[in-house]
This record gives sequence, C-alpha cells and structure tokens, in this order.
Amino acid sequence: MSNLKITEVALRDGSHAISHQFTVEQVTSITKALNEARVPYVEVTHGDGLGGSSLQYGLSRTDELKLIEAAVGFADFSKISVLLLPGIGTIEDLKVAENLGAKMVRVATHVTEADVSKQHIETAKELGMETVGFLMMSHMAPVEKLVEQAKLMESYGADVVYVTDSAGALLPHEVKERIKALKQELSVEIGFHAHNNLSLAMGNTLAAIEEGATRIDGSVRCLGAGAGNTQTEVLVAVLEKMGIDTGIDLYKMMDLAENIVAPILPQPQEITKNSLTLGFAGVYSSFQVHANRAAKKFNIDSRDILVELGKREVVGGQEDMIIDVAAELAKAKSLV
Repeated sequence: MSNLKITEVALRDGSHAISHQFTVEQVTSITKALNEARVPYVEVTHGDGLGGSSLQYGLSRTDELKLIEAAVGFADFSKISVLLLPGIGTIEDLKVAENLGAKMVRVATHVTEADVSKQHIETAKELGMETVGFLMMSHMAPVEKLVEQAKLMESYGADVVYVTDSAGALLPHEVKERIKALKQELSVEIGFHAHNNLSLAMGNTLAAIEEGATRIDGSVRCLGAGAGNTQTEVLVAVLEKMGIDTGIDLYKMMDLAENIVAPILPQPQEITKNSLTLGFAGVYSSFQVHANRAAKKFNIDSRDILVELGKREVVGGQEDMIIDVAAELAKAKSLV
C-alpha cells in the first residue's frame, strides 16, 4: 500500500461546518501545517466547490480565489486541489483556479449524472491538471449503475474515480462491493470519500482500502459536513498500526488538530441527532445546516425535514427544496 495517498478536505468539506466563514489567515495556517506534515493533497474551495458562494448554497466570508491563492503560497510539498460541480462552477472558474496554482480538480456529479462532467474533465486534462471523477451520493445507485457512470468519467480522461458517500449512509459491505466492482472494471485508481454520520467513516475507509482503493479522503479534527469525514490524524495512526506508511507526520497532524483547527470549530464535531438522521435517511451531509435553519423558522423538528428529504430523494443542488418541505410539514402540523 505504498501508493496510498490521502487528500485533506477540511478546507473544502469543512467549509460547510463553519457556514463558509474561512479567512485567509485560517487557510494559510492550516495549509502551512498540512504542508509541513507532508499531506499529499489539500482541497480548498467553498463547500459546494468553485462558484459555490451564493444565497442558495451559502455566501463565503472570503472570495474562494483568495483562499486558493493563499494556500498555494504555503504549499511547496502539498498539491492544492479544488472541487468543481458542473452547473455551479464553470470551465472559466477552473481555468482561473489552475492559473492560481491548483494542481488537481475533482469534478463532482450526482452518481447517475456523470455525463455532465465530460467537458470539465477534458478541459482539466488539457490544462495539465490531475483530474478526479467524484460520484456523489453513491448509495443512491445500484452497483451496476455506479460502474457504468464511473466508466464514463474514465473515458473522459479522469485519472481517478471516487465512490463518494456524501450522506454517510453506506455500510461496510456496501462499500466493499462498490470498490471491488470498480477495481474489476476500471483501469484508473479508485478513491473513497466517507462521512461519519453513522459512525462508520473509519470502518468504511478501511473496507475501501482492503478492496484496493488507493485514494482516500480525510478531514483533520473531523472538520467536515454533517458529523465530518474520516478523521485524518486518526486515519494516519490506524494505518501506521496496520503497517501502511502514508508519509504523513502523525505528531504534526495531532498538533494541527489540537492547536489550530479545534479553536476554529463552532462546536466539537460529533454525531448529533441531526447528523445521525442524515446517515439514516441518506441525505446530503451539507443539508444539516440548512435543515436546522428551516426548523427554527417553521418551529418543527429538523429530523422530520431530513427524513422527508430522504423519502423524496432530494440531492445536492436542490437546497431550495428544504424550505418547501419545511413549510409543507409545518402546514400539516397546524392542521392536526
């Protein structure tokens, strides 16, 4: 497993947890520490990727391009990565990010919509960027469909294709069957991105590695949407106990988590009733903050909103539905 590489996602996925309020100083200090700990990839963008700062997804405190530029300036070992969701980010956004020094892009689509990534993946390859296909909400498609969509991303030129458990809803055996199927059918590297909403991020990550995934995501101090992702410093320690050398300095990751990231967290990352409901209902992890706001506005239980969103199979990009669902539930409650 000497080819196992970790991407740190706290400066992107963690943006959800702090309502996209990262400052240049925070990004600089975290990137500097990650670079010194020799983390291979560091992802920096709005939680919903390039162009994500909006009323629908949440306005960033700081222009994401300034955050990317700041991170690049302190990363002489780590490669700075960006996320792009077609329909939110554009090819022009990608070109600007590459010009600022981003070396990798992860082009993310819903698990059944890989076809919308074609021009973005092809453009990234033309720009000389390492390019990743990121199949979000992978629990929502059968294995055969997942393989079909992954093959599309591979055909467009993706260097890596990810099984992305955006809701933290997959169980270990489900992760294994998905990674195994992609390993059998694709020739590119396979990655896995977990969320900890069912307390399975670490277990699912190890299951993915056992089946041959070589690109793994983590978030330091579990700083990510919902209950966070696989905790990077813990993952490094576990892998070392397994005899897998990640090349990452464990003590430096511990210090970063304790001294720099922990003070930024509005509250400790833990499995709350809402994040547990995300995994149980199979709902996009970034919906937690939006559901909480809607629940307060309409004086209803946020869990009822999340469960109903799960029943309707609402996915990322449909955040406007959260208010609609909350209003419907509040009206139904008033009639009882």
